[in-house]
Amino acid sequence: MTPELMEQGHERLEKTRAPAPQQESGDRRAGYARVHEPGTLDVTHGRILYLEDVCVSFDGFRAINKLSLDIAPGELRCIIGPNGAGKTTMMDIVTGKTRPDSGQVFFGSTIDLLRHNEAEIAAMGLGRKFQKPTVFEPLTVFENLELALSGPRGVAAALWHRLSGEQHDRLAEVLTLIQLSEERQRPAGLLSHGQKQWLEIGMLLIQDPKLLLLDEPVAGMTDQETERTAELFLTLKGKHTLIVVEHDMGFVGRIAEKVTVLCEGSVLAEGSLAQVQADERVIEVYLGR
Repeated sequence: MTPELMEQGHERLEKTRAPAPQQESGDRRAGYARVHEPGTLDVTHGRILYLEDVCVSFDGFRAINKLSLDIAPGELRCIIGPNGAGKTTMMDIVTGKTRPDSGQVFFGSTIDLLRHNEAEIAAMGLGRKFQKPTVFEPLTVFENLELALSGPRGVAAALWHRLSGEQHDRLAEVLTLIQLSEERQRPAGLLSHGQKQWLEIGMLLIQDPKLLLLDEPVAGMTDQETERTAELFLTLKGKHTLIVVEHDMGFVGRIAEKVTVLCEGSVLAEGSLAQVQADERVIEVYLGR
């Protein structure tokens, strides 16, 4: 791996992973320290993510309208709905990219996400995958995962740092999980679309996130890749909490126990896929007849 490629890789990773701020107010600094201590995420009340009466408007248009959402630890929740329903804006709010006008957003029972920026939220264990894969194409599969590993962030340190046995084991584990062990030395740019998606998911998993938000993960995949992605998500269920925004109803039916339907920025219906598919309101605004 050349120093130039390492530099580019670190610049991109630093957009979502950054060290704690050096100067903060006492309350905020204390709160930030708490969430970085192992085992401090409070899920004793049966929720890992909680939104209540969240509203946000853009130029007079209310994109999110009194949205309330409750996600349990280890749950695999699917979010569906028509274009413009607020699905992406909801994820923007959770990850700190967009600030709501009103409402509450909590990670666990005690961490107010509205008091933290994007980098802090990512460091707490919230990972987000966008629809288009953003892997480092000139680097190998292994090097992409290596870059995503937690540890020294300086370029020189990364260039000369030797992986520990534990880190090697973790990389091997993730490579097996995303079914790319045989492609480990292949440049990421030569992977298929589905393989690039799995690699990016692996780059999130290598950081051991508590919550993953995935935006249309099977868009553009072949039927075989879609099935393998479903198997991967079902394997992750329980070990991680997943929120999946998707339009492929076959894929949703394969993985979801509970489905939330958004429309005009709020929850229209919620339940099993069969329940929401039978809801006349959902048929009218999204599924069609």
